[in-house]
Amino acid sequence: MPSLPANEPGQGLSPVLGRIGSLEVRLATSKKEIKKAQRLRYHVFYEEMSAIPNAASLLARRDKDEYDAICDHLLVLDHDAPRKPFRQAKPKVVGTYRLLRQEVADRHFGFYTAGEFDIQPLIDANPGMRFLELGRSCVLKPYRNKRTVELLWHGIWTYVLHHRIDVMLGCASLEGTDPNHLALPLSFLHHYALAPREWRARAVGERYVAMDRLPKDAVDQKAALHALPPLVKGYLRLGATFGEGAVIDRQFGTTDVLVVLPVSAINPRYIEHFGPGAHRHAA
Repeated sequence: MPSLPANEPGQGLSPVLGRIGSLEVRLATSKKEIKKAQRLRYHVFYEEMSAIPNAASLLARRDKDEYDAICDHLLVLDHDAPRKPFRQAKPKVVGTYRLLRQEVADRHFGFYTAGEFDIQPLIDANPGMRFLELGRSCVLKPYRNKRTVELLWHGIWTYVLHHRIDVMLGCASLEGTDPNHLALPLSFLHHYALAPREWRARAVGERYVAMDRLPKDAVDQKAALHALPPLVKGYLRLGATFGEGAVIDRQFGTTDVLVVLPVSAINPRYIEHFGPGAHRHAA
């Protein structure tokens, strides 16, 4: 892996961003910590879910790509995780998010999301705003609960405040590659959570998959919400809206939708919850 990017934690932001009990949220500060995040991603995406690893990922047992070297990596660590016999106790990485700021993306090879959604017109239409891409999120199964998700979002919010981010975007995934089997959640997002015109981006031409599989009056909203992944429901609660069209990602065995979340659109009660200065779970 190349050396850590020039945007690595520093610039006045402490790597440790918060803590709840034995769980700590922090930014990775070494290649070793990034490798732990990649191993977690491999376990969740390839062993638990149905992603198909390329040769490099299969050999290393890590989910990795060229973006890892330029992104910041948010980690949730459990300091009380069970340890193997006769091994020294070490914090365990149980959750992760990959963060890519616009100025870093511009210096390298752009946003990962651009491979699935035509986001450049959206960026060009808001030249004074700072964009942050969120991606590669996963949490170890026993930790998929409100506390872990809250800690991850506390870390993201602290990062957003520090770097004066205006807009968050990224791909969120629904498991499965048959959009007809996902007709209910996809139709719900299209009819009830489509981004307003000024924040809307469309899936790239040849990969575009229509989301309005069902007419609006045929969508059972309660059932649709139940069918959505927890991460997508979390985005909805915060005030996110979604792009036009979905994309099938056959490598990861998912159907991807575009999340768009201007900071100005975040539900005020969540800003109060995390605290205007992000001190609610400060370490």
